[in-house]
Amino acid sequence: MSTSSQGFRLSATTGLHRGDRAYQQDQVEILPHSRVAGCALALVADGMGGKSGGRTAADQVVMTARQIFDRYSPSSDDPDKMLRQLVVESHLMIKLTAITADEEPHSTLAAFLILPNLSAWTVHAGDSRVYHFRGAELVRRTIDHSYVQRLIDEGKITEAQANTHPQSNLLTGCLGTQADPPVEVTEIERLDVGDSLLACSDGLWHYLSNKELGAIVNALSPREASEMLISKARQRARGTGDNLSLALIRIESLK
Repeated sequence: MSTSSQGFRLSATTGLHRGDRAYQQDQVEILPHSRVAGCALALVADGMGGKSGGRTAADQVVMTARQIFDRYSPSSDDPDKMLRQLVVESHLMIKLTAITADEEPHSTLAAFLILPNLSAWTVHAGDSRVYHFRGAELVRRTIDHSYVQRLIDEGKITEAQANTHPQSNLLTGCLGTQADPPVEVTEIERLDVGDSLLACSDGLWHYLSNKELGAIVNALSPREASEMLISKARQRARGTGDNLSLALIRIESLK
C-alpha cells in the first residue's frame, strides 16, 4: 500500500502470524485517510484473555480506530486529542464487551499517525511498541508499560535480562483493565525521506534487537522487511512463539 503527498509517498505494509498459539489474538491495521493524501494511522493491538476474549478486545481497538480516524480532519483537529480519544474509547468499549463475556478481555495498543506535513505522533499502552528509524538507526522507541520495564528503570535488571525474566509478560497498564489505561502521546516533529515507523507486538520484538530491526527495515522494501522480520522471529521462537503482528510505513521520495 502507498499513499502520496507533495514530493513523498508513504510505502506501507502489515504482517500478521499466529505463531505457535492455537488462536490469533493480535490485530493490525493501516488506515489511509479517506480525504487527505499523505495521512495515515497505523496500529497494532495484542489481545489477551481467553481464546475469544483477547481477539474481541483487539477487534474493539481496530473498530474504534476506524470510527475515530474517519471523523478526524488533519487540517483542523488536534492529533494529540484524537490519539488520546482512541485509547480512552477503546478501553471503554473493551470494558463494555467484558460485561457479556466469560473471559476478561484486555488489549495492548501501539499506534502512530503520519500527517501530510511529515510530522508524526505515537501512542501506546502495554508492551506493544512503536519504533522510529532514520535509515538503519533507531531514533527512539516507546517504553513498555510492564513489570520488567519497571525493574529496568529501577536498575535492578538489564534489557537483556528482561527478555528471559519469568514475569516478562506481566503488564502494568493496558486497555480493558479496572484501572484507567496509561495514555502516552509523543510528537515526532519531522520525518525525513528514508525514515520508517514500525508498530509491533511483543511476539515480534522479543526476538530481535533494535539494531537488527533497523538493518532489516532499512535494507528491504516494507513488504520484504515484514516477511524477513516474521521469518526471523519464527525461527528464534523454536516452536514456542506468541502471535506476532507489525505495521510498517517508510517515507520514500517520489523522484
